Amino acid sequence: MKTHYTVALAMLAGFGLGAIAVQSLHAQAKPPIYMIADNDVTNPEGYAKEYLPLAQPTIKAHGGRYIAAGKGTAIDGEPPKGRVVVLAWDSMEQLLAWRNSPEYVAARKVGEKYAKFRTFAVEGVSN
Repeated sequence: MKTHYTVALAMLAGFGLGAIAVQSLHAQAKPPIYMIADNDVTNPEGYAKEYLPLAQPTIKAHGGRYIAAGKGTAIDGEPPKGRVVVLAWDSMEQLLAWRNSPEYVAARKVGEKYAKFRTFAVEGVSN
């Protein structure tokens, strides 16, 4: 009989420790960083054929993820001027490492021939 109590107590303790570990891991998780771009594209063909093939692989290589891209719709105020892009990053450091990488700096020089870029970042919220 004592063996049954010992096993049950060990299982209960293991379950409790596991629950505490999972809770602390969730508490440590930082919310993502979102980069929003409002790109006023002056030459859609050049943008699509010359800039995007250079820029998109650098985003993925540096851990960025596309969340949305396309024409924005105004809800209040002025509508976006051009193509709106939302990217997610695990941290601001990761976003800045991508933005300052030699690969993206070179791609951006090409992109500036075809668009005016307006970008900013905002921290996500924990749920």
